[in-house]
Amino acid sequence: MHNLEEKVKQVEAVFVRLDQAISAFQATTTLHCKWGCGKCCFKPDIEATALEFLPFAYHLYEHGLAEAWHERLQHEPGSICLILDAQQPGAGLCSQYTHRGLICRLFGYSARTNKYSQKELVTCQIIKTEQSVAYETAARKIENGELAVPVMNEFYMQLRSVDPDLGQEFYPVNLAIRKAIEQVLHYFAYRSA
Repeated sequence: MHNLEEKVKQVEAVFVRLDQAISAFQATTTLHCKWGCGKCCFKPDIEATALEFLPFAYHLYEHGLAEAWHERLQHEPGSICLILDAQQPGAGLCSQYTHRGLICRLFGYSARTNKYSQKELVTCQIIKTEQSVAYETAARKIENGELAVPVMNEFYMQLRSVDPDLGQEFYPVNLAIRKAIEQVLHYFAYRSA
C-alpha cells in the first residue's frame, strides 16, 4: 500500500506519459483544439474516477483550499465540472489545467478499442468538421495501424494499477473530485491524529 504522496506522484507519472503521447500524436496529425473552445467540458454527463483527481485534491490541500472546495462541491454539485471557468481568458476554460483528470486529457486525442479490437479515434465534432482532412487521415491511419495513438483503456489500466479501488468506479465528475478531496482529507486527518 502506497502512501498518498506516492500515489499522487504515480498518477502524475501516468499523466506525463499520456501528455507526451498526445503531443507526439498532435505533432504528427496537426489536430488541435480550437482556441478558447472548451465545448467538451460543458457535457453534463462526464464521468471520472476519484483517482484521476487525486493530484488536484492534494494540490488543494497543500494550498489550504481542500475544505472550501469540498464544501462547494457538496452545495453546488451541478452536472458541469466546477473546475471549469467560462470567464477565464486564454486558450481553454479549465481553471486547473495542470491538475485536470485523465478523461480531460484523453478526450480529443485518443482512441477507444471497439468490439472488433480495432482502434477508433475519439474526438469532438468541431475537430471532425473544421479539421476534416487531418481527422480523416488520422482516423484511417489509426484504423490501419500506421499511426500511434494513446488508447483510453490502456491509460485507465495504468491509472488503476496505482490504486485499484480508487481507479475502479466512475462517478459524475464533480462527485469524483469530491471523493478525491475526501481521500486527501481523511489521509491527513488520520496522519495527524
